[in-house]
Amino acid sequence: MRNVFLIGPMGAGKSTIGRLLAKELKYPFKDSDREIEVRTGADIPWIFDVEGEEGFRQREEAMIAELVHEDGIVLATGGGVVMRPANRAALKSGGLVVYLRTSVEQQLQRTAKDRQRPLLQTADPEAVLRDLMAKRDPLYREIADLIIETDQRGPKVVVNAILAKLQEA
Repeated sequence: MRNVFLIGPMGAGKSTIGRLLAKELKYPFKDSDREIEVRTGADIPWIFDVEGEEGFRQREEAMIAELVHEDGIVLATGGGVVMRPANRAALKSGGLVVYLRTSVEQQLQRTAKDRQRPLLQTADPEAVLRDLMAKRDPLYREIADLIIETDQRGPKVVVNAILAKLQEA
């Protein structure tokens, strides 16, 4: 069985789409952020507060290194997973990488009321999202086997688009 790894920015729908896709494929669903929370007994904002982004990224890298060795899973990753070369290499070699692409405008709509996103707890979340997109989009594209647009598309439509592409592969 082949793993399917979902990458993309926060608000792209990785967790929602991942759960639906896993159900369709009859694969277990994993979310790297949730796995980190379960292992540490702390939520992501707390880890950011106590250990900083660097501490979180170290935990994330260890988790990705472990999860890519599972067989036949759908994995939703955190938006910044691509910032570390080790994560990009592990994801690329461990399964099919699907980039769920979305616009900054769509991200703003989807994350407006979410207080669980440490990087957006700022006076200008739009500027943060634009900066993150500029840095991360080339890295998402670098490792993506498929790029699926999610703007103005419901989760089931996106899942069907992924399934159609998987049938072609």
